Amino acid sequence: MKKDNQPIIMFDGICNVCNHWVQFVIKRDPKGIFKFLSLQSDLACSLITDHTQNNKQLDSIILIDKDQIYTESTAILHIINKLTGPIRFFVLFWIMPKKIRDKAYRFIAKNRYRFFGKKESCLVPSKEIQNRFIKTETESGKTDE
Repeated sequence: MKKDNQPIIMFDGICNVCNHWVQFVIKRDPKGIFKFLSLQSDLACSLITDHTQNNKQLDSIILIDKDQIYTESTAILHIINKLTGPIRFFVLFWIMPKKIRDKAYRFIAKNRYRFFGKKESCLVPSKEIQNRFIKTETESGKTDE
C-alpha cells in the first residue's frame, strides 16, 4: 500500500453501527479526507500491529492519522473534528474526562451486535465511493495501492 498520509478509519466490516458510521462520515467528508479499511483485512491487522506496542485486539473504530493511532472515543472525536456540518458540535465532548468517554464507548462497542445487529459479510462500497476504501489482497486478488 502506498503511503499517502490520508487518515485511515478502520471499522468492523460486519457491524451494522460501524457501517452506518462509515456512511455518515462519507456524507460529511466532501473533500474525501478519510480512507476506510475493514478490520477483518490482513492489512488492518498489520497496521494495528505496526502502530501499537501491546497485543490488545482492537475491535471497533480505529483512526490512524499522521502515524498516530486513536481508539475508542478519542478516534471518534478526531474524526468528528475533520467533518463538516452540525456534527462538529460534538467535539465539545473533549472536555469530558477520557475515562468516562471511553467507558460509554466500550459499553456500546461491547453490545453493538446485540443492539444493532451484524451483517453476514463486510460492506461492499458502491462505485461512487469505492475509491474511498483501501483494497486489500483478500478483496481483489492483488494489492491496489
